[in-house]
Amino acid sequence: MEPRRKFGNWGEDAAAEYLQDKGYAIVERNFTCTYGEIDIIARNEEGLVFVEVKSRRSLKFGRPSMAVTKIKQAKIRKSAFCYLRERKTYYRHIRFDVIEVVSLYGTTQVNHLEGCF
Repeated sequence: MEPRRKFGNWGEDAAAEYLQDKGYAIVERNFTCTYGEIDIIARNEEGLVFVEVKSRRSLKFGRPSMAVTKIKQAKIRKSAFCYLRERKTYYRHIRFDVIEVVSLYGTTQVNHLEGCF
């Protein structure tokens, strides 16, 4: 496996573990449709949460969440509605989150940005 993809998978695993520790149930990972991919789909007492995970080894180019541009947000929204339609499911509340996983100097930091778009 390509090192970059391996690191991305590690970040997604860290984010999923973080969410489970916070009481979320992981519904699905890496949902793909014609519009794009959703890294993690989770459920909590409020509803369904669509999560984009961004992992970095450095802050040279800014916070990882800065990579979730308006274009990326639109793709995630379209993918989420594709998921809901495909699964024939309804949730009263849905939310879009970003989880940053930063590995610096041998430590890992997880930053959860809830409802950020």
